[in-house]
Amino acid sequence: MVDRGVPELRSLVIVLGDQLDLDAAAFDGFDPAQDVVWMAEVAEESTHIWSSQQRIAIFLSAMRHFADALKSAGRPLHYTRLDADDNRGSLAAELQQAITTLGPRQLLMTAPGDWRVWRAIKAVAAAVGLPLEVRDDRHFYATVRDFAAHAQSHQPLRLENFYREMRMRHEVLMDGKQPEGGRWNFDTDNRAPFGKTGPQALPPPTRFPPDDITQEVIALVRTRFHDHPGQLDSFAWPVTRAEALQALDSFITQRLPLFGLHQDAMWPGEPWLWHAQLSAALNLKLLHPREVVDAAEAAYRAGRVPLASAEGFIRQILGWREYVRGIYWTQMPGYLERNTLGAHEALPPWFWTGETDMACLRDVIQQTLTLGYAHHIQRLMVTGLYCLLLGVDPKQVHGWYLSVYVDAVEWVELPNTLGMSQYADDGLMASKPYIASGKYIERMAGKRYCAGCRYDPAQRVGDTACPYTTLYWDFLARHRALLAQNPRVEPQVRNLARLSDDERAGIAARAAAIRRGGLGGTGSRTSG
Repeated sequence: MVDRGVPELRSLVIVLGDQLDLDAAAFDGFDPAQDVVWMAEVAEESTHIWSSQQRIAIFLSAMRHFADALKSAGRPLHYTRLDADDNRGSLAAELQQAITTLGPRQLLMTAPGDWRVWRAIKAVAAAVGLPLEVRDDRHFYATVRDFAAHAQSHQPLRLENFYREMRMRHEVLMDGKQPEGGRWNFDTDNRAPFGKTGPQALPPPTRFPPDDITQEVIALVRTRFHDHPGQLDSFAWPVTRAEALQALDSFITQRLPLFGLHQDAMWPGEPWLWHAQLSAALNLKLLHPREVVDAAEAAYRAGRVPLASAEGFIRQILGWREYVRGIYWTQMPGYLERNTLGAHEALPPWFWTGETDMACLRDVIQQTLTLGYAHHIQRLMVTGLYCLLLGVDPKQVHGWYLSVYVDAVEWVELPNTLGMSQYADDGLMASKPYIASGKYIERMAGKRYCAGCRYDPAQRVGDTACPYTTLYWDFLARHRALLAQNPRVEPQVRNLARLSDDERAGIAARAAAIRRGGLGGTGSRTSG
């Protein structure tokens, strides 16, 4: 639909589903008398990977709400709905048709967050012979050029060096030229488990009941994508700028004070804990990272939040979020093909159902399929760890993460999955593979997962041995030569010498049985 035509169109301003900001760079100099905004909902964005129903719904709902915001701002809009009779199914086809219909002199957009989409839009511009102006995405502190310059002068590339540079450049949590509190990083203070009593006095999650627009989207997704994973009964994510700001305020007030202390802890049946749940709003561009970081620092300065919590949270935004984006855009498209460990196992089919007899994986996967959400330790040290130890093809792991999480946009998801989680990029993202036995999960979940599980994390072999523990020792053995060269992992490799030949043979045999599917779970992907 076209809300309002213009006599001679200067610019067709392309807005993608993760660029929902009225103040985006693409709108600089926007003239309603000469320019039109273009947006399109297309099936390809939900089917190029088998996208979950929660993920599809949050994008469509947020886009439709943003379309209303554009109308209220008086900006002419050409918008194609997914259920339109003439929808051509892909961004490229819809864009080409809009160009034919509207006849703009140029295309204009904010830099996209997905290499595949960027390549498709460039191809359309070239095919129709129109100039394409791409402007920097102001939802980041650093440009890709900034990151590339940093990477050129800092080898090996490490988050900590980049994070400190960003703190100093943007004067965040600084005391003059020194870090606030005399330390750059309080990560060692952010690893406390809950203990046997579990989390106490948890604040209720900030959730937003679906309005009419969202309910319409939910009905559409249930019909159009009924065979996709996940479900929508619990959908309550922020899909507007106003809701995102409310979610930010609730986090700063209710959750940030204890976020740092228990940042790495887990507890069965408690998906939210003290985590922010703001990443989806940030990645849709409903929130700006500067306002998020400023709010956290202001709460610390006002004495409402401990420094360790403020720093731990700000590190995720100012440090890690910027870092992974830089990695993505300086390494693509070849980054997707990296596979340092030569991992080629198939993703277990029960990752699409959660039907496994491993209690921790069952809880995290079923939570993920229900909510479209898991916090970072559940992703890294439950689902991600299992895939790493099992030896799953990193592209399949990437496809699963991109499918199931509401905050998944490729620029942030791919480096976190392929690099941080699966160590497939030869240590570019992380200085060591994040490997652990079942004892780590037992400790960080206060034994609650393991107490209700048929497997024993202390056992390496036998029918009741925890698959994590078996696969951990098998991973050390299979990758011994590579890991022995890494000083951060080499002490773990030395522990192999404590095992007898019979123990090693037993570990290898049980690991092989796990890979054959004899252990772990059932359930299959039925479509996509």
